Amino acid sequence: MKFTQTKSEGLLNMIRNGQNMTLRQQVSLTLLLSIPGFFAQISHIIMEYIDASMVGSLGAESSASIGLVATTMWLFWGLTSSIASGFSVQVAHFMGANKQREARDVLRQSIVATLVFSIALAMVGIGISSYLPVWLGGTEEINGGASAYFLIFAASIPVYQMHFIGASMLRCSGNMATPSVLDVCMCLMDVVFNYFFIFILDMGVVGAAIGTLCAETITAVLMMYFLCFKTKEMKIVGEHGSFKPTRKCIAKAIRIGLPMGIEHIVICVAQIFTTVIVAPLGKYAIAANSFGVTAESLCYMPGYGIADAATTLVGQSLGAKRKELVKRFAKITVVMGVFSMTIMGIVMYIGAPLMMAILTPVEQIRQLGVSALRIEAFAEPMFAASIVCYGIFVGAGDTIIPAGMNFLSIWAVRLTLAALLAPTMGLNGVWLAMCIELCFRGIIFLIRLKWGRWIKTEKI
Repeated sequence: MKFTQTKSEGLLNMIRNGQNMTLRQQVSLTLLLSIPGFFAQISHIIMEYIDASMVGSLGAESSASIGLVATTMWLFWGLTSSIASGFSVQVAHFMGANKQREARDVLRQSIVATLVFSIALAMVGIGISSYLPVWLGGTEEINGGASAYFLIFAASIPVYQMHFIGASMLRCSGNMATPSVLDVCMCLMDVVFNYFFIFILDMGVVGAAIGTLCAETITAVLMMYFLCFKTKEMKIVGEHGSFKPTRKCIAKAIRIGLPMGIEHIVICVAQIFTTVIVAPLGKYAIAANSFGVTAESLCYMPGYGIADAATTLVGQSLGAKRKELVKRFAKITVVMGVFSMTIMGIVMYIGAPLMMAILTPVEQIRQLGVSALRIEAFAEPMFAASIVCYGIFVGAGDTIIPAGMNFLSIWAVRLTLAALLAPTMGLNGVWLAMCIELCFRGIIFLIRLKWGRWIKTEKI
């Protein structure tokens, strides 16, 4: 891992110093940055599998209680991730321009700003935790567990925020290895903590939430320690600098992060509406929908790993004012993403029964989940295109138009079709609508990548 990090640093320095790069070097750098991101993604997915399978062993009610609030949790995750990106993209631009001191200034300001934001968000989550399951159409048998699970999650939001800001800062500075290793360790800790709280202490759904919180807390502390104390480029210990957020830094973070936050709200509110559409189909459909999303995440982890690399490569290339290199990295990452997720889509289609069998012993849930996954497998290539293109646009600081494209795709295509198909096709109709929408989204993102004006070095 150390050799990989050293080699990627050398290639990143070629970008920063204006040196010409061969196609082989560009592909090599993309792979070096993508592979650690891939492992980071797979660790998160494994953690979700572990959580889901452990809770699934408790029965359909426990699974449905978490599935009911899952989309709302994604909403809060998305908001914390967006504000982290608003600052970390600035770091990528400064690193590309060889302005490391300015990058560290952004880091200091981001710690204070994101903590304040996440504490406020946590207070909102805690306040709505007892009402949320009722708003989402949950039944009496699952509302109590759903409320308790979400309450613990909401109180944990500042911890998630520090994890996100630490990981994204490290990646955008070019250090993909450290956050990847820490995320893998978090997965291992999650296994231990979850087993202890769910089964040894017999805490059920609440135990799952507490176990994950313990693993996240340790990981967040280590992530910030390596970022602030150990990383050569970003170490702020021993250096004088203000932690007070400046108007310029906050304004740029808002310009980059706000459209992303709005987009996450739009997508997650749409997912919540999807949950509302699924809820009348019964507890088996709710659980199968939640498990299906978890199982599908195994397929798109390569896409998100490559998207993380694309954000770093595009951000640093733009910071170095190298437009042609930006375009080449955009093409390389998109091709890699589509190829890898096409393979994963084939794997998901064939392995759907095994995936669902791992997650739940309930036959009704497994049958519904297998059918949904096999529908979704056909969307994976275009889903990859949208994921990687979005990572490219984020690296360029171009987030407003992509947010609008996601709004159009989710609300005009997915929700409309889901509402029309669910009454007659059940859960299959909801997932067919999702498949069609993801294909549409991938196409419009590729069109923007090809002909859109998203490279704007004057904003760097």
